[in-house]
Amino acid sequence: MAFFEYSFSRFTALVENNALQAAKDIGKVMNVPLSTIQEDVEMINTPNTRAALSNTYPFFSREFLRRHGRDLIAASINWLLIDIVFYSLNLFQYHAFRGLMKSKININLYQDAMQIAKYQALIAICATIPGYIVTVYMIDHVGRVKIQAAGFFFMAISLFTIAKVNKGDWGSNQGPGFIILYGLTFFFSNFGPNTTTFIVPAELLPARFRATCHGISGAVGKLGAIIGLIGFILASREQPKGIEASHTLMAMGGVCVLGFFVTYFFTRETMGRSLEENENVDELTGVWFV
Repeated sequence: MAFFEYSFSRFTALVENNALQAAKDIGKVMNVPLSTIQEDVEMINTPNTRAALSNTYPFFSREFLRRHGRDLIAASINWLLIDIVFYSLNLFQYHAFRGLMKSKININLYQDAMQIAKYQALIAICATIPGYIVTVYMIDHVGRVKIQAAGFFFMAISLFTIAKVNKGDWGSNQGPGFIILYGLTFFFSNFGPNTTTFIVPAELLPARFRATCHGISGAVGKLGAIIGLIGFILASREQPKGIEASHTLMAMGGVCVLGFFVTYFFTRETMGRSLEENENVDELTGVWFV
């Protein structure tokens, strides 16, 4: 019990930046020699430690915006952009393989669900899951920013190519080449921003703001999912009210290009640094928003 009282008392004293009180608490509970207490006080009074302890600025402050505003905005925008494309592509799967499936007129509801599930499983096994696996293996060798930028870039190339192949209405002109390109889009989504957008905010932002900032980034990403959903509903309507498939695919490719530039110019790399090192860099030196 005394140990917990000591721990709480010392923690409170350190938070209040009261090094003397913290040292006295150590002596009362643990019977620590005076020399050890003196070393502890000297360590707390070093410039770097004082600077770290003095950084008690709140979330809604200019100091937070100065140090971490760029990281938070870049992480949120990247998450927004990938969710616009990723959720649209998932909703597009039925239309993507419609030309290869039996008409709904000749089958019942369960048979229709089964045939689209087969193609979705094919995409997951051949593209989605391998993308995650390659990311896990390569992320500490290549880097978060490079993987994310490359993912956006190759997603854009795949979508632009599909747009050229898929002329006219949704579900037309499908073949092996179309399926391969469509699968590559999912592969580079997961070997890219669909994985790294979860990692970057957790590593860039300091511990006391990490959960809040990660939640904000994720919420902005879900806003992108809503935008993608509404955009897909409008785009997949039958002509002439709907938008041609090629135009929709080109628009999604343009979103990926924007994600590439945001990643390349505004997202910082964290590879090779621990969470403590990232936080020390942010807390002691700061990162100017502009």
